[in-house]
This record gives sequence, structure tokens and C-alpha cells, in this order.
Amino acid sequence: MKRHFFTVFWATALILSINPSPAQATGLSVTSCTGANRACMITELQSTLPQIVEKNWRDIGYRELIKLLALEGRTTEAIALIDEISNPDTQALSIRGIGMAASEINLNPQGYTDLFTALRKRADSINPLAPREIAYTYISMSQAFSRLDAAAKDTALSIANPALKNKALGEMAEIQAERNDGSAALQTLTLIEDAPYRNKASRTIALLLSDRAQFNEAYLAARNITNPYLKAEALQYILNKQKPPASATQKAATP
Repeated sequence: MKRHFFTVFWATALILSINPSPAQATGLSVTSCTGANRACMITELQSTLPQIVEKNWRDIGYRELIKLLALEGRTTEAIALIDEISNPDTQALSIRGIGMAASEINLNPQGYTDLFTALRKRADSINPLAPREIAYTYISMSQAFSRLDAAAKDTALSIANPALKNKALGEMAEIQAERNDGSAALQTLTLIEDAPYRNKASRTIALLLSDRAQFNEAYLAARNITNPYLKAEALQYILNKQKPPASATQKAATP
């Protein structure tokens, strides 16, 4: 996707070179930045994007700018720029970019609360419903990455589409397992209402926790799987990750 994004900008540069802007045509000065001045380059990037004629390409450009601004800690500006994107799915992906950046920037607890409140408010305005609820799944995942588990659960449970709700809860459980919080992951699994999806998610959690040597929690995840094949697979994985007892691996002494 990044390669495609930069290809777009090369194509745009070529178009502009053939059809110069009024400033270029009249010899007026244009913005000139140094490579060390990120703020200046971001400003120049922002002024370049409206010149992209093709709407999908322009949307992609704004999505990437929004992610950049979020990683700079400029989240309010990033959220405001979502209005420049016409495609609802790209709007949802932009919300994901901001949310995922939240775990990498330095915010205090109130800052996280304010950010996710603003993201949820912006997601509420996405139409139609399908991309709006996809945005909710991204917000829930981002809240879990930021260790805001209660908020992540509330966001996930507010999703009307059962498949998306289960996906959000499954992703949340995986994030919790990856950060070595097995008990939280097990609790999240109980919220998944669809048995086949819960089985699949439980297998995944059992494997992730086994990789982290949390064998008791891994077993608890495997034990509740109702699909015999998936349960056997999870139990085998746990056993293979554990070391056999010393008595089973020690050769008898030669007389």
C-alpha cells in the first residue's frame, strides 16, 4: 500500500509538471522546507493533497497524513481531517490509524479518554452503518492496545452486527493475551456469544498463552472449547510447549 501511495505522488508530480500551478506559472515563490523540518514538510504535504484529482487517491493521501499527524501527537488536527475523505471505508481506516497511534504517544489517562471519546463521536457520523461499525471495531482494538479494557469492552458490546461484535471481542482477547494478561483474555472470551467463533478465538488464545508459558490460563482456554478437533489441537500445542517431566527423559544408569 505504501508503494502504491508513493506511486500516486510521483504520478501527481508528473501531472503538475505538465500543467503547472498558477504559482509555478507566474514564478511566484513556493514553500521550501529542509529535511529536518518535519512540521514544514507536513504543511507542504497537506497543501499538496487537494491538488490530487482522483478521489480515491486523494482519500489515501489524507489517510496517510492523518496517521502522520496522530503519531506527532496532533490528534485533534488528525480527526478534523477525516472530513476531507469521501470514502466511508477510508474514514474508518483513518480512525484505526489514529487509535493505533494512541498507544505510541504520551497521553495521560484523561487524554486517552478525551481522544477515544472524540474518535467515537466521529465514527458515529460515518454512513452507511457497515463502515461505521467497522470503525467501532477499530476503536475497541485501539482501546485494548492502550490498556483501556473496560472502554474497549463497552465499545465492542455496542456493535449491533453480531459478526463484527465477535470479531472485536476476539481481537481484544488476543491483544490481552499478547500482553501476558491471560485472566483478562479468558474473561473477554466469555463475552463472545457465537460458539464457533468463541471456539476459534479460544484456540488462538490457548496458543498465544502457551507461547508465553502461561500454561494454566492456556489450559482454561482450551478446556472450554466445544469443538473436539480444535480442543485437541489446543491441548496438543500446550503439551508440546511444556517440557516433559525429568523422570521421563533421564536414561537409566548403565550398570
